[in-house]
Amino acid sequence: MISNMLRRSLRGGIQVIPVEQLLGNCSGSRMPDVDPAALTQTLAEKAVLACPTSALSGASPVAERHLTLDYGECIGCGRCIEVAAPAFLEAKNFPYCGVRRDGLVRRWDISANTELISAAASPERVKRQIRSMLGRALNIRQLDAGSCNGCEAEITALTNPHYDLERFGIHFVASPKHADMLLVTGPVTRNMANAVRATFEAVPAPKLVVAVGACGCSGGIFAGASAVAGPVDALLPVDAYIPGCPPTPAMLVTGILKALRQADGMRSSSKNL
Repeated sequence: MISNMLRRSLRGGIQVIPVEQLLGNCSGSRMPDVDPAALTQTLAEKAVLACPTSALSGASPVAERHLTLDYGECIGCGRCIEVAAPAFLEAKNFPYCGVRRDGLVRRWDISANTELISAAASPERVKRQIRSMLGRALNIRQLDAGSCNGCEAEITALTNPHYDLERFGIHFVASPKHADMLLVTGPVTRNMANAVRATFEAVPAPKLVVAVGACGCSGGIFAGASAVAGPVDALLPVDAYIPGCPPTPAMLVTGILKALRQADGMRSSSKNL
């Protein structure tokens, strides 16, 4: 049986996902999107009541009929989609990876059926620009600060032949002393707080810190627990956030590339001063 599977696999060849299909792709993440044209006060209130992490808020009349969605607290449970369709639906494109913390928040005016803030621009889908940006290698040290290992499973998938992160010149390293970026998962538990700080200090400057998953962004379902010190930014200066519970490999790639692109832009601006 195993030999038959191997033969079929070898005959099929390796199919690497093209860059254009990776960026902004959130298929399988269950992250919600909102159709402003279908949004009503009743549907917004149903979604807010169904949300287990308070990622949705502000739909009551006293909130001036505004709806707020914080992707940093969203765990992709799909309850809002179940109770408030068609206003809530699964996102097909997700540019909210690798952004700053306020870039994870979206707001809508329910009475006007419009989005008030477009928190993040769609990621660039130009392969030439990405390859130019990654002309040098990027070394990543992944740090588990208290994760359930859901994010780790998706991060591990980045190294398989399907996603092949190394084609971008991105490598995972064992030592923080060799890293350019610290990829932190999970809420920071109290017994890991000192290790997280020590790992951050061991990464040479200039360095980037990316918080991964709902737990890394906001504490997720563990926020406020007695054993949790807080989200990643409670202990470390975070440069970018990748939401999701867990984020898909495509969302991780989008976030890593976007965080690097923003860092390159900041360095270029500082050189011109």
